[in-house]
Amino acid sequence: MADNGERMPDRKTSSDRRSYVMTLSCPNRPGIVATISRTLFELGGDIAGAQQFDERESRIFFMRVVFSVAADGVTRAGLDDTLAGVAARFDMQWSLRESPRPTRTIIMVSRFDHCLVDLLYRWRIGELAIDPVAIIANHPRQTYAHIDLDGIPFHYLPVTAATRAEQESRIAEIVRETDAELVVLARYMQILSDRMSEWLAGRCINIHHSFLPGFKGARPYHQAFARGVKLIGATAHFVTPDLDEGPIIEQDVERITHADSPDDLIRKGRDIERRVLARAVRYFTECRVIPNGHKTIVFNP
Repeated sequence: MADNGERMPDRKTSSDRRSYVMTLSCPNRPGIVATISRTLFELGGDIAGAQQFDERESRIFFMRVVFSVAADGVTRAGLDDTLAGVAARFDMQWSLRESPRPTRTIIMVSRFDHCLVDLLYRWRIGELAIDPVAIIANHPRQTYAHIDLDGIPFHYLPVTAATRAEQESRIAEIVRETDAELVVLARYMQILSDRMSEWLAGRCINIHHSFLPGFKGARPYHQAFARGVKLIGATAHFVTPDLDEGPIIEQDVERITHADSPDDLIRKGRDIERRVLARAVRYFTECRVIPNGHKTIVFNP
């Protein structure tokens, strides 16, 4: 058994089956799990793992199901049609994704490249199931001359007050041209417009520092040092028009002492940002994140 309760596929037979991940949310009522299980059984499906959560306050039910069907069995269109009928019956919001298909991903970056480098490394070693289809930066290519971008298309889109609307239109074109499923703001230090944030709703992840108390504006780590913080952290969240207040996907912290300098805080902050963003991206690619209003349900491994 895998650590997350999902059964590892049999290498001898996995090529004869197609694997999927289904996620859903709907008003809670009796019979949801039984209906999903029975429907998949009737389609010849084999459930490898299932996680569920009933939010008592809203009475909304959330579920993630990993299953496989015979390669020569029901088609994807047949799955969609049958599951759409179940969804209509229970008033579900749902999605179905073939697994393990890499997620077509655009990475956006500014001068600080530590998150970009980390995501590319994890992609190269097979830790992240992403397919980087473009890198967008508001700094020229030579800024990243020390990084092997491995042939990933690079787009230099400098942003000023005068060019912001034009460059956002170009970003949208790149998203469409590449059929990108996820946009990652890997320390992209430009604020997206409300219109762009709404257009990317549910498919754009940002990473930023987290402090108690919060320090906004320039040199946040220096502000935190001046106030003698004892914890620093990072937050990965979906982008919304509310700056840095979108639904949270992942967070982490690290303890700070009086002996830490501003440079120590920056160094430790970079480490936290890297790992928090990587986890958030992984959860997204594995269909573990289900939006829930201003929050998210995250079925962790």
